[in-house]
Amino acid sequence: MLDLTYTTPAPKVIQGAKHDWELVIGLEVHAQVASKAKLFSGASTQFGAEPNSNVAFVDAGMPGMLPVINEGCVALAVKTGLGLKAQINLVSAFDRKNYFYPDLPQGYQISQLYHPIVGEGEVLVDMGPGVARLVRIERIHLEQDAGKSIHDMDPNMSFVDLNRTGVALMEIVSRPDIRGPEEAAAYVGKLRQILRYLGTCDGNMQNGNLRADVNVSVCRPGQYEKYQETQDFSHLGTRCEIKNMNSMRFIQQAIEVEARRQIAIIEDGGAVVQETRLYDPDKGETRSMRSKEEAHDYRYFPCPDLLPLEIEQAFVDDIAATLPELPDAKKARFVTEYGMTEYDAGVLTADVENAVYFEEVARGGDGKLAANWVINELFGRLKKDEKGIAESPVSPAQLGGIVALIAKGDISGKIAKDLFEIVYTEGGDPAEIVESRGMKQVTDTGAIEAEVDRIIAENPAQVEKAKVNPKLAGWFVGQVMKATGGKANPAAVNEIVARKLGG
Repeated sequence: MLDLTYTTPAPKVIQGAKHDWELVIGLEVHAQVASKAKLFSGASTQFGAEPNSNVAFVDAGMPGMLPVINEGCVALAVKTGLGLKAQINLVSAFDRKNYFYPDLPQGYQISQLYHPIVGEGEVLVDMGPGVARLVRIERIHLEQDAGKSIHDMDPNMSFVDLNRTGVALMEIVSRPDIRGPEEAAAYVGKLRQILRYLGTCDGNMQNGNLRADVNVSVCRPGQYEKYQETQDFSHLGTRCEIKNMNSMRFIQQAIEVEARRQIAIIEDGGAVVQETRLYDPDKGETRSMRSKEEAHDYRYFPCPDLLPLEIEQAFVDDIAATLPELPDAKKARFVTEYGMTEYDAGVLTADVENAVYFEEVARGGDGKLAANWVINELFGRLKKDEKGIAESPVSPAQLGGIVALIAKGDISGKIAKDLFEIVYTEGGDPAEIVESRGMKQVTDTGAIEAEVDRIIAENPAQVEKAKVNPKLAGWFVGQVMKATGGKANPAAVNEIVARKLGG
């Protein structure tokens, strides 16, 4: 938020058959570290490679193979922690999380249960002008991903692809501070935005590079406040975890469905069982996947193959010195520096590429006018054509040229839209196009006045009506603009028409 003062949104309330209920939500977001090599091997992390082609011996769990920590992944985890205003732990350690699954060849996952690399942080989630939810981060730990089981290639067999095995993940664990489906989606969106600004995760949810496990519970109004006062989880309902969500829309749907399922169970006199569930978007329901395991079920113990990870404060300080301007700070600067609304600043800073594009357009010119053209004309046209900012046919220099021509008064807003269309479809230098095609705005007040006099002389009846009702003066302005092919300076036309009719 701009001045760091905000109103906390009200919790989502669901009306049951007997009572009102509130939602309590916590998320575990798995973000793939933007590293070209895996966490403990030099194997590639390239997406879309042939199955089982990016697998080192250690990833495949071959006997005698020892993991070696990837320093680059450590640096990116630290950078993420700094970006989330979190405590960086100079000493952390890796643990083995033991469980059997066909796509986990080692029979365990190397993770950080007891001593994570990043401690407590926070994310401020905008929910509208002046409204935000502060979500506390409990921890961020590094861990290796598992492989992928494929069940739809053969009716009788399943296949295993180990390309993802050993890929570095940051598990970002929130406190149960989120109070509604929209907030949960907005939180994941804000986290994704920050990670992309930092360059520590590309945030590609479609490829599985960012996915969330969503913990949902319900409680009666007033119970959450008791939890906040005491930090006693007994005031909250039993939570269920919805696994592997990689869509903002499905996250919202799944929370709503799961909350209503739990409410129905409680109001029928039953008890919610803590478990892991999957969301089926086709059926609009969650279904049980397995009973929820506790930490002791995984038989965690310190990884004997890896020494504790010790990093120096100077290492952290060097990373801190490279942090980019983050979304909240950039948004605040856009409002103050360019005089735009908070909403427009939010649109322009939603993606780092958008923000960079805008600043290049606005360089040395009218920032507010540039924002209007980037948001309304460029973004609108790109959305229509289903293109991203990287695919824009109009470069920042070209759009900046159009904005500069408007600001100088060389072209009107109407001509500018025609010029934008030409540049978008054909390319070229805006200034040269205006000269070669005779699109320059008529600013000669003598020529404009002569045109106004001609139209007034030819329409005496309309003149009399306009003198009775001054609003009809717009008709004369329209006729002058039409007669000049839209090239007359609109401000000059309005001023001359008003003076002539007033006289």
